[in-house]
This record gives sequence, C-alpha cells and structure tokens, in this order.
Amino acid sequence: MPGTAGGLALRICQFVSAVMGLCIMATTSDFPSVTAFCYLVAATGLQSVWSISQAIIDIYALLVRRSLQNYRVVSLFAIGDGITSTLTFAAACASAGITVLIDNDLNSCAHNHCLQFETATAMAFISWFTTLPSFLLNFWSLASR
Repeated sequence: MPGTAGGLALRICQFVSAVMGLCIMATTSDFPSVTAFCYLVAATGLQSVWSISQAIIDIYALLVRRSLQNYRVVSLFAIGDGITSTLTFAAACASAGITVLIDNDLNSCAHNHCLQFETATAMAFISWFTTLPSFLLNFWSLASR
C-alpha cells in the first residue's frame, strides 16, 4: 500500500534483492553471451529503479504524514508493480531454464559461472516474491473501492 510502513518495507526488500541479483549477474564475464541473462539484468535494473523511486515516495509520504490512498496514485502503483513483477518473473524463469540447461544437461559448469547465475536467478525470484504482494494489495485496494 502506498505511503505505509509495510509498503516501504516491501519496497526496500524489492530494491535490495533486485540490486543484488543485478550486481551478481553483471560481475560475471560471460552473461552477455546468453539472451536470458541479459534480459535478467535489464529486468532487475528496471525493478530496482522502480522500487527505489517508490520507496522514496513512501518515505516522503510517511515523513510529511500525507496519505497516498487516492485512486490515481494507487492505480499508478498497481500498474507499475504489475508490469515490473511480470518482467522480473519472466526473466527469472528464463534464467532458471538456462541455468538448468548449463548445469544439468550440458554439464559445463566448470567453464561457466553457474553459482553466480543461480544466485542472481534466486535473487530475481526473491525480488518477484516481494513485488507480488505489493501488486496484489494495491490491486485489491482498487477493486474494493
């Protein structure tokens, strides 16, 4: 929910997990060779920018004790959360599929950064798990008006 302490906590968790996944994936030298990993970097980058901007808005609303529970703000938050959560989930699933292919099917983890790929993918899933409640709560708030 926009402008609440719970919403701020979710935004901070989203930001931290997205940035961790982005940094882990970006530090590997061979991620640009796989499209799914490039997509993961783009999606987590977008997720981190969206989450930190919404966290800043939440902090401002909490500091000045302003309510962000009007229809337009909640609609914007719900649409943004829906888009970013869908992109993050799709990127995490694609990266998980490639990681399983590299690790289990090709058995070429010795030549790749499998641990970093798996960790970045896990962080993207965690970011999605924290974005989904934000989307559902905002959407539910809109539907109950």
